[in-house]
Amino acid sequence: MSDIRLVMIGAVVMFAGFVVGSIGNADYAQYAVQQQNFDDCYDYSSGAQIHVKCSDKSYDHLLNMLLTFSILGVGGFVLYKGIRGKWDHDVKDSEMLGPKDT
Repeated sequence: MSDIRLVMIGAVVMFAGFVVGSIGNADYAQYAVQQQNFDDCYDYSSGAQIHVKCSDKSYDHLLNMLLTFSILGVGGFVLYKGIRGKWDHDVKDSEMLGPKDT
């Protein structure tokens, strides 16, 4: 028997990791293409062409990937703990709620 609360929390945390990864990495895709093709990176988000360092954007991308992998790792650990299911079995008889069998 598994602890369904931990399974649900792990699934939500893993979903959040995928959302953070997909939204965050979409911003850095343009800089990766610019770095590979042109060796110069420009930011067009403000409507004007602003020169930015490609190495800074690559570093920001790596930090975002580290955040994404750490969120996914925590979610996977919580999901694993929920699937193992020893939380519900370790409840003492005196701490159980509900009708008592006498």
